[in-house]
Amino acid sequence: MSTSQPLGRTAAAAPLRVRDQAREAAALIAFSAATASCLAVALLLLTRLGSQG
Repeated sequence: MSTSQPLGRTAAAAPLRVRDQAREAAALIAFSAATASCLAVALLLLTRLGSQG
């Protein structure tokens, strides 16, 4: 078991509530989906441009 504290959190701080953890997880999911979508569109555009030339 790890004994290190996450960045920005101290031992005196209250632990995250479930709703805060869920909000952080939803933000991570949204960021990951947006990043993957942008990369997919960029690769699709590069493929289309490559096939035209």
